[in-house]
Amino acid sequence: MNLPIVIIGSGFASYQLIKTIRRTNNDCPIHVFTNDSGDDYNKPDLSHVFSKQQSPEEVVTLSGGDFAEQYNVILHRQTWVESIDTENQVITANGKQYAYGKLVLATGSQTFIPPFHGDGCGDILTLNSLKEFAGIQQKVLESKKVLVVGGGLIGTELAMDLANAGKMVILVEPNTHLLANMVPDFISLPLEKACKEKGITVNLSDCVQAINKQEQGYRVTTSNGHSYYVDCVISAAGLKPNTKLATEANLMVNRGIVVDLNLQTSANNIYALGDCAEIEGKVMAYLQPILLSANALAKTLLGTDTALSLSNMMVKVKTPNYPIQLAGNTSIDIERWTVDIDVQGLCARAYNANNQLTGFVVTNERVKNAFPLFRELNTTN
Repeated sequence: MNLPIVIIGSGFASYQLIKTIRRTNNDCPIHVFTNDSGDDYNKPDLSHVFSKQQSPEEVVTLSGGDFAEQYNVILHRQTWVESIDTENQVITANGKQYAYGKLVLATGSQTFIPPFHGDGCGDILTLNSLKEFAGIQQKVLESKKVLVVGGGLIGTELAMDLANAGKMVILVEPNTHLLANMVPDFISLPLEKACKEKGITVNLSDCVQAINKQEQGYRVTTSNGHSYYVDCVISAAGLKPNTKLATEANLMVNRGIVVDLNLQTSANNIYALGDCAEIEGKVMAYLQPILLSANALAKTLLGTDTALSLSNMMVKVKTPNYPIQLAGNTSIDIERWTVDIDVQGLCARAYNANNQLTGFVVTNERVKNAFPLFRELNTTN
């Protein structure tokens, strides 16, 4: 009997890989180990759960049991993987050993919580999984005033969703503008305006310093001397790949689990993909690279070594009051921008020193031009 493909993790990357494998092979044995219920859901939907008044059950598209049956996998739910023996090709989970032919680490990421002071730090909320949503839902629903730490992609989407749900929202971001690692300030300024029009207090070039418990709620102080009284604090300050298992198994780990273009780690027959993987020095926690990784890795696991081809990536910022789509390089070594603005929105093209199109950003109704621009970008690169 062939040893199974063993996958650790039940998030989007893991399940996309399984779906891709099953399109061409329904027989190879697959075991999935997860420390939760293994339900299938679309993680980006968590950005809108409060304005849509959704429950955790409503976010689920397929229960863990139904997923296992539909895709012919053995699902080990509520199971902690304790260690990986790379030499003997076995994992230990809940005290039992399981052999693998190929092992895939899809352990995902966790929300980074900056090191604040104060006795309220242990109560900081995060929203990076369905399990976390279930744990914080009631607290957020009961809150009238919420402080969000981080004005990047997730923090901005979350702040706007909370505002649309009727909450008073304070957004604290250390950079000079929102989405600072993705777009220049002239593009994010209208987003900042849209946030303020929704009643969000946008506090830029500032950092949370301390979170202290009060008789009711929390007092949050910042490095610029602001003081806010809020009912809860949510951290959206970035993601940290879950690399503990890989580190303890002596796999090569940098920011994430280091893999080559075949998504193989430094150990034979062990692969990684999704938020936990570091590819060519980058951790790419976006939808498109995960889809491309799943497509390539499925072929490799089924016997045809297939290198991942990383084309330009399209990213959608799900802020309904000011939608944004971008692709390519829009933040590093940009020589010049050409910008077209009208009542429909903004279309900005980024060029390098060789006058080559390297990326673009479109907003509002101009997002309908994203795919033609994406084709143009892929043609010129």
